[in-house]
Amino acid sequence: MYGEMGERRKYELKKRAERLEETRRRITDATIDLHRTVGPAATRISEVARRAGVQRVTVYSHFPDDASLFAACSAHWRSLHPAPDPSAWATIAEPHERVLIVLRDLYGWYRETEPMTANVLRDMESLPALRRVIDEGLGRYLDAVRSLLAEPFRARGRRRARIAAAIDAATSFHLWRALAPLGDAEAARVATALVEAAAR
Repeated sequence: MYGEMGERRKYELKKRAERLEETRRRITDATIDLHRTVGPAATRISEVARRAGVQRVTVYSHFPDDASLFAACSAHWRSLHPAPDPSAWATIAEPHERVLIVLRDLYGWYRETEPMTANVLRDMESLPALRRVIDEGLGRYLDAVRSLLAEPFRARGRRRARIAAAIDAATSFHLWRALAPLGDAEAARVATALVEAAAR
């Protein structure tokens, strides 16, 4: 008898956990869609709740503040749209070839994620909690990419500073957007020429 009660209790707890996880996922999906279309700054919890089919209080019970909601959305978005893996680029020894290939891959990812990336980069200026999430996610990723690009040049002093500045510009989402009408391959070649000029 007690065994049956225990099993039933475990089953009920499991089903409750599954319902909570499903609700959390609906809230996250609704928020991501709003961030992609109108941006984080214009996203209202009432609209998140409506799209997720829950009450406002339910949203707050899962995500008590902006930071927790932004972090959950960022993690889920990255799982759906993973950035290119830098480890694949580390085997390219020639500096200019590495820059060209990295930028081509990076620009392809920027194109895939353009609406969301544009919105969060714009809105993080007015939302400190969002800025922290972006700095820890996209910011750290781009720092690693920039370090990988600079490493094979083995430059020092002023030349190193020039190369670093050119790489910062070349890997910027905003520069890609300006060059995007050229197509990603041509945009990568143009941005690589900027790095090459800095390295001379």
